[in-house]
Amino acid sequence: MINSKIDIEINGMTCAACSARVEKALNKKEGVINAVVNLLGQKATIEYDSNIVGPSELVNLIEKTGYEVPLVKRTYLIEGMTCAACSTRVDKALNKKEEIQKANVNLSTNKAVVEFSSGVLTDKDIIAIIEKAGYKAEVEIDRDLDREKELREKEIKSLKNSFIVSAILTIPLFSAMFFHMAGINNILTNGWFQFALATPVQFIIGYRFYNGAYKALRGGGANMDVLIAMGTSAAYFYSIYNLFAGVHEYYFEASATIITLILLGKTFEAIAKGKTSEAIKKLMGLQPKTALIIRDGEEIEIDIDDLNIGDIVIVKPGEKVPVDGVIVEGTSSLDESMITGESIPIDKAIGDEVIGATINKFGAFKFRATNIGKDTVLSQIIKLVEDAQGSKAPVQRLADKISGIFVPVVVGIALVTFLIFFLVFKDFNEGLINAVAVLVIACPCALGLATPTAIMVGTGKGAENGILIKSGEHLERTHEMDTIIFDKTGTITKGEPEVTDILFFNGFEEDEILRIAASVEKASEHPLGQSIVKYGETKLEKIVAAKNFTAVPGKGLEADFEGKKVLIGNRKLMKDNSVDIEEKENTLAELETLGKTAMLIAIDGQLSGIIAVADTIKETSLKAIKELQEMNLTVYMITGDNERTAKAIADQVGITNILADVLPENKAEKVEALKKEGKHVGMVGDGINDAPALAAADVGFAIGTGTDVAMEAADITLMRGDLSGVVTAIRLSHRTMKTIRQNLFWAFFYNTIGIPFSALGFLNPMVAGAAMAFSSVSVVTNSLRLKKFR
Repeated sequence: MINSKIDIEINGMTCAACSARVEKALNKKEGVINAVVNLLGQKATIEYDSNIVGPSELVNLIEKTGYEVPLVKRTYLIEGMTCAACSTRVDKALNKKEEIQKANVNLSTNKAVVEFSSGVLTDKDIIAIIEKAGYKAEVEIDRDLDREKELREKEIKSLKNSFIVSAILTIPLFSAMFFHMAGINNILTNGWFQFALATPVQFIIGYRFYNGAYKALRGGGANMDVLIAMGTSAAYFYSIYNLFAGVHEYYFEASATIITLILLGKTFEAIAKGKTSEAIKKLMGLQPKTALIIRDGEEIEIDIDDLNIGDIVIVKPGEKVPVDGVIVEGTSSLDESMITGESIPIDKAIGDEVIGATINKFGAFKFRATNIGKDTVLSQIIKLVEDAQGSKAPVQRLADKISGIFVPVVVGIALVTFLIFFLVFKDFNEGLINAVAVLVIACPCALGLATPTAIMVGTGKGAENGILIKSGEHLERTHEMDTIIFDKTGTITKGEPEVTDILFFNGFEEDEILRIAASVEKASEHPLGQSIVKYGETKLEKIVAAKNFTAVPGKGLEADFEGKKVLIGNRKLMKDNSVDIEEKENTLAELETLGKTAMLIAIDGQLSGIIAVADTIKETSLKAIKELQEMNLTVYMITGDNERTAKAIADQVGITNILADVLPENKAEKVEALKKEGKHVGMVGDGINDAPALAAADVGFAIGTGTDVAMEAADITLMRGDLSGVVTAIRLSHRTMKTIRQNLFWAFFYNTIGIPFSALGFLNPMVAGAAMAFSSVSVVTNSLRLKKFR
């Protein structure tokens, strides 16, 4: 019997009966020695015999009982991965572990993001799995830019120094090859001299490859280091054999030159990889380190980490806003371009929200801190971009599969090449040299870097332009999209409607209809209702809130006001309440043809007034929709307005496909219907009622000026309120996917052309080594071209 003990967090327990039920279920389980469930701490402490029951079974039992064990998401920094075969092996080792729900290993960032049920595994367990696979790992607690920079610079410095020493020792060996070809004998062509120069390159400079190969083989796999160690060792030891046998055929220069060139390639690759995450570094560098606050009536400067919610912060002209908050004193204009991509400063006054890291251009103001630390807009953007950069796109699956079997296949090809030349053509030398060339030209690195580097640069570039893409998968789906649906209010239009007409009848006057409508709408949050309240505040002395207010989604609202039963809404609401509106149908039609939304007002069952409200089109909507149509996208507009009003708005922006009279709860159904027709559908919206449709679409775009709910449900968030961001996001997805395809083409091209050429003897091992070294560099450099995206 092996006694083990774990603590498992449990969500959803609300009373003692809940905790008792879980405790009872656990204690009944065979293998559980003792289980104690703490309701207050929301966790179970379980002693169990690990020979009989495992943590996964305990988690499943808790979930079967009706409660949830939360997932822990942790990031680990991995040291020692050199190629895609390495990252694939770590990925496989982690995902093989039953307790791990999901693991994603990224070669370009040298990180693993692992999700597992709380309490089931510890960081020590995860690190042990990674170390068993042959690599070092540590937990990434909070992203430390200085630490990352230090590690990257240390790696680059080590590679540079190794390359310089290797080059100094290799140049004489390389020169000797030309003297040997010319038939000139000197110290450089002397075998013992070459042996003296090649040995430190092979075993001191090349130790990193032997060490990497040993760890990979110990972990049950093979990687790029195995290929380099095998190839260079074959050339080196065969040269030693010839040296002792008195045969003047040496390949010391081949083994040393291969190592030198690969180190040069790795140096360039490390420098280039560092540039792929520059967008994150820029974002993280935006936040100021200190804040000027008022405490106990005094102005004091404190570290931003010591700031509390509710603190009053002073911002002077030219300074950055430290955290998110609401202005309580003063006015100013703020440059929010670093968050939204919008270059024009935004005017701010008392009551307006300010975003941390934005720049105060003119006036001084005071604001109350509302979000600090990880809750600020900037921190959430950084987290979103980090998650996206660490994600995989579906297009990477093929490369991952190939990487998993790549090295054994290459070793097999090299062995077959050697045997054919040795046994068939009776040429040991040629067989060995060609086998070495096959081993050193094969490059799993380029395959592993092709997708993640492009996604890192692409999502980073998006963030710079106020476009937040949740993952590589969404970037790929955006590229595949052929249909896009726009919500009308707040998306195509400004969402700030204004009252244009007030019609009155049934014995009521204009001011009376406005007073009743504004009073009833006072409790409403709908933009149309708010426009009536706003208009009423400018025309009336006082607006009193109505009683028994009830909103009827997609139809309107009802309330009691001064003893009268009041209904305000559309035709559906009037029909449901048997209000006769037939006489005014022509009037309604006229208003709707002009693109106005007519709100009918019934008092005590009689139609007594109509208030017409018009929403204006955003300046960029027409241009953006035209550009999308030029990109061969089918554009739809969806709205709760009737067909006539919807058509008037759609005509202004050139949309011919209209989905009108759609209730909020039915928007998602319309999206699903288009998907069933085989369309790849994108949905653009900004409100709470758009969230289900955003989630249902293949790609959901949330306008950042909208609600948090819409942004949470969306795959892409546009920090700016105009539609040009949709065009930019789609263009960026096309460019990124094009770059990924180019990268994969080059990665496959190097290997599919290089390996057979080497096997047939058309490539010298040194040329093969150079090609291999620079294949990764070309892939990363190609990804970096995305930084020029405009």
